[in-house]
Amino acid sequence: MSVAKVTEIISSSSKSFDDAVENGIARASKTLKGITGAWVADQKVTVKDGKVDEYRVVMRVTFVLD
Repeated sequence: MSVAKVTEIISSSSKSFDDAVENGIARASKTLKGITGAWVADQKVTVKDGKVDEYRVVMRVTFVLD
């Protein structure tokens, strides 16, 4: 029997939402072991001078506890 935990993280990228997700998972993997999945709960952008400046995602990351 395994027990999993879900934690919420926010990640960003200047390129795209997909890149923000990749950045978030890569960073979370440095401290969370046993990541089994994630889902994007929210997406937003910041705007500067009329252009998209940054893509941000709120993700819920699932990982199995030791």
